[in-house]
Amino acid sequence: MNKIIFIACVLDPRYKFTTVRFVLKKMFGDEGTIIEKEVHTYMSSLFNEYVSKSVSKDTGSKVSTSLPSSSFSTMETSTPGLGELLDEIRKHKAASGGVDSKTELEKYLAEDPENERPDFDILAWWKMNSPRFPILAKMARDELVIPISSVASKSAFSTGGRILDQFRSSLTPKLVETLVCLQDWLRSESLPVNVEEDLDFLETLEEDFTNLGKEASTDDVC
Repeated sequence: MNKIIFIACVLDPRYKFTTVRFVLKKMFGDEGTIIEKEVHTYMSSLFNEYVSKSVSKDTGSKVSTSLPSSSFSTMETSTPGLGELLDEIRKHKAASGGVDSKTELEKYLAEDPENERPDFDILAWWKMNSPRFPILAKMARDELVIPISSVASKSAFSTGGRILDQFRSSLTPKLVETLVCLQDWLRSESLPVNVEEDLDFLETLEEDFTNLGKEASTDDVC
């Protein structure tokens, strides 16, 4: 099961894990609890991956926000060896992601879900709240743009596969091309297509061609 579908629901501030828990319980019964734990683990690991990337790109800002230098300036100068210890603490916090970055996900999930309304814009919500949840906002930007579909991309964009199947394998390439073009033309018609009238017209043409063939064969015999 592709868990990224549930991650998109968790990143929707209207639903979060509350809706995921309810839906999984509704769909899978007792097994839904197990799937929920797997989704929670996957969400945490994905968040930690974004945290590690953010720390590696902006270690300096993490250090300055975690341990302000003004608070320890006097202690570093007055206590021998304290400066080196504080530097090691800063490096350790930067390498591990820091406490603040880990609680960002917890703060988001702990907040009450947003109210349902027709004009709710999830991307605008994340843009507005990105200062509070910078890492989760990056996740939302990446995850919410993925089209969720169970149809393979090759099948979705393959027109020939729906025309040239195992029952029509004897069609010539020219005829297949004609069918594809006709399908596109019919779909682009501004006027509605009346199938019954078109079938009647085709039957009339078929009869005319048949009569012409019979007349031609009679003239050849004469």
